[in-house]
Amino acid sequence: MANFLYRLGCFAFRRRWHVVVAWVLVLGVVGFASSTASELPDDSQSMPDIEAQRAFELMQQRFPGNAGNPDMATARIVFVATAGEKVTDTENRAIIERVVTEVTHGSQVAGAVSPFQGRAVSGDGSTAYATVTYTASADTISDDTKQRLRDAVDQARTAGLTVDVDGPILASEPSIGGVSELVGILLAALVLLITFGSVVAAGLPLLTAVLGVGISLLTIFAVGSVFGLSSTSSTLASMLGLAVGIDYALFVVSRYREERANGHSPQEATGLAVRTAGSAVVFAGLTVIIALAGLSVIGIPAAAMMGVAAAGAVAVAVLIALTLVPALLAFCPNTVLARRRPKSSNGARWVGFVLRRPVLVLLASVMGLAVLALPVLGLQLGMPGDESKSTETTERRAYDALANGFGPGFNGPLTIVVDAQGTPDPKAAAQSVATKIAGTPGVATVSPPRFSPAGDTALFTAIPATAPTSEATKDLVRRIRADRTSTFMVSGTTAVNIDVAQKVLDRLAVYLALVLGLAFLLLLVIFRSLLVPLKAVAGFLLSVFASLGVVVAVFQWGWGAELIGLHQTGPIISMMPIVLVGIIFGLAMDYEVFLVARVREAHTRGEPARQAVVTGFRHSSRVVAAAALIMIAVFAGFVGGDLPMIKMIGLSLAAAVLFDAFVVRMTIVPAVLALLGERAWSLPRWLDRASSRV
Repeated sequence: MANFLYRLGCFAFRRRWHVVVAWVLVLGVVGFASSTASELPDDSQSMPDIEAQRAFELMQQRFPGNAGNPDMATARIVFVATAGEKVTDTENRAIIERVVTEVTHGSQVAGAVSPFQGRAVSGDGSTAYATVTYTASADTISDDTKQRLRDAVDQARTAGLTVDVDGPILASEPSIGGVSELVGILLAALVLLITFGSVVAAGLPLLTAVLGVGISLLTIFAVGSVFGLSSTSSTLASMLGLAVGIDYALFVVSRYREERANGHSPQEATGLAVRTAGSAVVFAGLTVIIALAGLSVIGIPAAAMMGVAAAGAVAVAVLIALTLVPALLAFCPNTVLARRRPKSSNGARWVGFVLRRPVLVLLASVMGLAVLALPVLGLQLGMPGDESKSTETTERRAYDALANGFGPGFNGPLTIVVDAQGTPDPKAAAQSVATKIAGTPGVATVSPPRFSPAGDTALFTAIPATAPTSEATKDLVRRIRADRTSTFMVSGTTAVNIDVAQKVLDRLAVYLALVLGLAFLLLLVIFRSLLVPLKAVAGFLLSVFASLGVVVAVFQWGWGAELIGLHQTGPIISMMPIVLVGIIFGLAMDYEVFLVARVREAHTRGEPARQAVVTGFRHSSRVVAAAALIMIAVFAGFVGGDLPMIKMIGLSLAAAVLFDAFVVRMTIVPAVLALLGERAWSLPRWLDRASSRV
């Protein structure tokens, strides 16, 4: 492989124009394809192998046309009377009826139910809501239809009522990163400039990374509607593609400058840079791709699509680092060089400190990460809804109004599907279930059963007494399911979120075993060592649990929440831990490969194990530190977005890179290598004969 990469680097240097034109053509082709493709769909709501999903599918079978079309948008107009008044007062009632009539006349409206027809008035008369059903999905509702709804709401507000709209119709569009993302990129550029001391050298990794992200995103837009790639998938792909794209180019450019300083010609230095740093890029990229592609094993389509999209972005970043970066180096072989070489290496001094006190440093680092990981013991998974949004949004205000008027559980109703097929008296069976659930502690109200056209299936709603994301509601769902003696299933958004959270926890161990096992084998082949891969995997586990601890402390406990614009604490998004594990593992292996590869390189050239650690860190620690700071800046830039999933991933990845690069790889790794000595690079004879040499 090293020889192949050397020839590839030299070829890209000689055929620089061909390589550049080829990548520009690729960009043009995917750009044209994306311009003619359909818009990206929303995240897949399909969750196989969970009870809530099976219940929904049964509803679709037994209640054709009435079970609820997931593609048909709905909105709830929530009315709150002023203090001392009721919505049922004559004047307020007339205002509400006028709003419902006005909304009904919209061209895309299937129907609107007045609060006074649908029994949608709170017990104290302070709150009511009207349900509006549309004939189109939320993303295809016309501007005229939305404007008609806004005008009707504004008229009611002018008349004195407090009115807000629950649902996606008037929901604010969330921002992904915005200004904070731009600040992150600027910080990355500053780190590159300080690291390289050359504007051209600093700009080259940024240019190639942005190009790679552009190609990846345009490809996702072009094929997303076919393969079900969502906007969340594209955001994760851009986040990860930008970070690894900068890092991979950074390592190649840095090695090129080092080889030029050793007296090699530009073409030879390029070939050697791709041969050495390029090898590390290939294996690091493979570990990231393995980790991301492994998300498909958990059985959650949305997570699988996110993993596939991000893995594709990483693959593009690897290809660009191996071809386009050496081609661009051919255009500026001297301007990427620093005016002066650094006189000293902070990395060498740091590793010298670690090697003098390896046991103390190792214990302090492990204990520090273990303390940060303690909040994981209180991890609660769920799916935040409108309650997590800013109170400046109409959907959050509507959520609060409904909770105040109808109880905290109103926003998370449980849908009970009773399959009475084959029973002698379906109505009696359904009523028995409804009566039993109504008497369950924690259930506020139960609606009358509604039967299917065939009369063999009943449907009713149970309103919990507690909020949808509370632990008490989760316990209630488990208790209802555990106490059932007849055939019924629990569904609804709240039940789906509970089932998904449990599914993630059940699959997390399988996912970890798969990813860790494959990466262990890959690292064993790379380093010809048994203990180095074990150390790498253990370090990763420390990083991932420490970063998860930070996420729990901020997003669940609210520590420092105001610093990142977090409006409401709550459970951690169900898919987030398993997605985080996949991404962090890949990034952790990046630093492992880049750092330890230089240590092994020095050791194979004859240096003693302890001295090889110093040599390896002297050559690579500066650029690895720069790469880590760049990733932290890029990931932190996404914390300013509105989407809770992206905000969580941005903060967790920034924390994980900080812990993994500076605590695990730069501190724990040299301490462990020093304690192991020559044993770090030993391999049992039978394993040495069985494994391939790369």
